[in-house]
Amino acid sequence: MHAHFLDPFKPRLSPVHQLDARLKVPLVIVFILATSLVPIGAWPFYLLLIAVLLSSEILSDLGVLFFLKRAVLALPFVLAALPVLFTQVGTVWISLPFGLAITAQGVERFISVALKAWISIQAAILLASTTPFPDILLALRAMRLPKVLVSIIGLMWRYLFVIVDETIRMMNARSSRSGASSDPSHRQGGSVVWRAKVTGGMAGNLFIRSIERSDRIYHAMLSRGYDGEIRHLPLPAIPSIQWWIFIWSLLTLVVMVVLSRVLWG
Repeated sequence: MHAHFLDPFKPRLSPVHQLDARLKVPLVIVFILATSLVPIGAWPFYLLLIAVLLSSEILSDLGVLFFLKRAVLALPFVLAALPVLFTQVGTVWISLPFGLAITAQGVERFISVALKAWISIQAAILLASTTPFPDILLALRAMRLPKVLVSIIGLMWRYLFVIVDETIRMMNARSSRSGASSDPSHRQGGSVVWRAKVTGGMAGNLFIRSIERSDRIYHAMLSRGYDGEIRHLPLPAIPSIQWWIFIWSLLTLVVMVVLSRVLWG
């Protein structure tokens, strides 16, 4: 299996790693919600959220650079916000052809959306990198999320590695059956259309294999008494100091959102 290519968890002995997942998961969810509720252009509060995020990343003992490299996940969300540069009504900064114009209000909204996406993605990466995935599932069940939904999330994550491994085997099989000429004038493979047909056939084959394998696995699980519930040993009590950290963090986020909406709402 090639699970290490996908599993984002990095074990450490940092305070962030040791925080119970039953508190860490709802805290990250509230943090992302608070980030989305901060008004457009409330720059001091954006800086405060970034400071909290960077402090947590430093405490995680993974290094800020580790998270910055993975921040490119926010790029699609930033690109999706590009139209607000031209659609927001306000003071014109740059006039463009075809009646388009970049306004100051559009730039402000675009930067705000980009910062919100970047902060939220960083928070999610911090959670995934410091919490084992089974602990996240247990935390979701502790939050009374329906067991069917938690089961779907768990199975989707677990068998994503199986599909990746199956894809790697198919790629290796294709490479072992593909001849390569030592003559540089001979081009390997066929035309673009031929390559597209081969890729489509491989994708269809992978889909059929996945369906058949999932059906076999599901029936094997049912024969072993699977009912959709996550089985685990009795969980230890959450230390009181972690409860205080959780409550203090929640109150800080609530106060921050309220102040931001009062001052910039």
